Amino acid sequence: MSVQHLLSVAGHRVSGQNVRTQNVMAASAIANVVKSSLGPIGLDKMLVDDIGDVTITNDGATILGLLEVEHPAAKVLVDLAQLQDKEVGDGTTSVVIIAAELLKNADELVQNKIHPTSIISGYRLACKEAVKYIQEHLTLNVDDLGKESIINAAKTSLSSKLIGSDSEFFSNMVVEAVTIIKQNDGRGGFKYPVKAIRILKANGKSMRESQLINGFALNCAIAMQGMPKQVKNAKIALLDFSLQKAKMKMGVQMLINDPDKLEDMRKRESDITKERILKIINAGANVILTTGGVDELCQKYCLESGVMAVRRCRKFDLKRIAKATGGQLIASLANMEGEETFEAAMLGEAEEVVQERICDDELILVKGTKNHNSASIILRGANEFFLDEMERSLNDSLCAVKRVLESKKVVPGGGAVEAALSVYLENFATTIGSREQLAIAEFARSLLVIPKTLAVNAAKDATDLVAKLRAYHNSSQTKADHAAMKNTGLDLFEGTVKDAVKMGILEPAISKVKSLKFATEAAITILRIDDLIKLQKVKEDRYGGDDCYGDGQLCATISLWSELFEIEKRIALKCFPDLLTRSQRASNLVMLTKPNRAEEKTKLNALFTQIGFADSPEFVDVSAHIKLKSLKTVQSAIMWMCPIGSCMEESSRLRFYSLFFDEVYNDYFGQRSSVHGFEYEYLLVVACKLG
Repeated sequence: MSVQHLLSVAGHRVSGQNVRTQNVMAASAIANVVKSSLGPIGLDKMLVDDIGDVTITNDGATILGLLEVEHPAAKVLVDLAQLQDKEVGDGTTSVVIIAAELLKNADELVQNKIHPTSIISGYRLACKEAVKYIQEHLTLNVDDLGKESIINAAKTSLSSKLIGSDSEFFSNMVVEAVTIIKQNDGRGGFKYPVKAIRILKANGKSMRESQLINGFALNCAIAMQGMPKQVKNAKIALLDFSLQKAKMKMGVQMLINDPDKLEDMRKRESDITKERILKIINAGANVILTTGGVDELCQKYCLESGVMAVRRCRKFDLKRIAKATGGQLIASLANMEGEETFEAAMLGEAEEVVQERICDDELILVKGTKNHNSASIILRGANEFFLDEMERSLNDSLCAVKRVLESKKVVPGGGAVEAALSVYLENFATTIGSREQLAIAEFARSLLVIPKTLAVNAAKDATDLVAKLRAYHNSSQTKADHAAMKNTGLDLFEGTVKDAVKMGILEPAISKVKSLKFATEAAITILRIDDLIKLQKVKEDRYGGDDCYGDGQLCATISLWSELFEIEKRIALKCFPDLLTRSQRASNLVMLTKPNRAEEKTKLNALFTQIGFADSPEFVDVSAHIKLKSLKTVQSAIMWMCPIGSCMEESSRLRFYSLFFDEVYNDYFGQRSSVHGFEYEYLLVVACKLG
């Protein structure tokens, strides 16, 4: 029985079955958002944020990351999807669906008087047995299947994406890109740092005209025509400052009595720049990459020395180039003694740096880097939405291929693993002579949500297909001569069950193992909760009485209006006594909120009459919600509330705004430790406006 208590602090407490039901409903709501995007025929979601940016995707982690989830239990599933994306890179949708289904079935057991502790124990045992069964019976070795299995794993990852129709083309590109960045891990194995693959996007042409480039691509060009466009055995200087004429810092002044000294000062400024560029060139650099600009003087010295200079590079890119080439990204030439030096040890090394025209743009390619190779993929597509989704799809596929190459293990896809585990765990549950048997059986039933969802999203008969799939896997586990049926999965295009390995539907084994572990831990985390204590946000009563929030917004409006009006009137009459008469001001009052009830308008009209204005105000709906997050935002909002200044000359208007803001700030924010006390409150104000 659920009990709701009033706490001594501002808030409420919910305990018992009611809190579990709430958590399960929240988890199910999150799962339902992404459920229709699962599988090769899954649908996409269009998400529009508060500023109008549009995202079209079917990636579970991306969808949940863009949602503003408030329920604490639902946030656990959002974090779960982000964790799966970080650890594996694929399988984010399925892990959320499994976790929600585990919670739903656990809630049914709790309602049937099974203690949560018994369910948790059963779930942990079932997860352990499931992982063991995958590793012993369902995994396939990549070395036995050949390189084609790696391409099939990439193709399976891409099949549910926007570029699924060209999965053959992109899967080969992905596998080749990951192979390029292969490097020793120092323990006899290999690692594949996916971050060494740069993905660039260019509007136009078809997606089949995307290219893979062996080298790190920078979306920049040489600083000046005439510089070399190709440098062999490159020594690369990586700079995080501008190569421009030296200027004195803000606040530094040089006073001279002799006009001849002025020319000497200008010459010295040029000499400083010359000394800096020559120190870099003399250290052996023949390529200079900088995040800042390169002025004409430095370009001249680079041109004379045959050095390639590239400006306006992204700092993030230079950090990656520094890691790949063994160089250092230098923020200043100053050493510990305060002298400016540049040593040859700071230079990065590469076999070649070349400028090439790729698609419609000039790109700088860094090839054959000292430490490890890099690759770049140039994506082509119709628009930004399409290119963004292509980038997310390729990133998932790159991570999947990386996991396959590192672990050398794959499993059949198409719901084969979940169906096999469901049958195995049902049989395993009958061997347990305790209450955990029920939890293990529910765990087995929960796993069937994946093949069911796959079939539903493909517009097939889920009941019929899942029944056939279970029959095949039961036969493979009970009859030795049918052992090959363990790879049976769903063919969603023809609506039948087939051998997933022969169809080329393969997934990284680690993806399935991590999905089960993460989903089980998330379900257990939420299932352990039997008490919810939620504190209410304490709001300062600035206007007196208990009705100044909620239904008492009008009270806050009137009070704040009165105070702001008095300040504005006092300043305006003090500084510009002849500017406006009282009647003119009254006839142009504007309410920056929308009174939605007749009685509110009546009260406001009565207020205006009471303070001496006979004319009714004009009501305008501007925006009731102005979020104040910084002092700058406060200043902008209050300046906007002073359209009276629009009739003044610029000098007078600036003076008026300054005085107005200073006085309002002192009255409203001077007593506060920060302006954040106004955050997320309604800023309901009345300002004077000229007609």
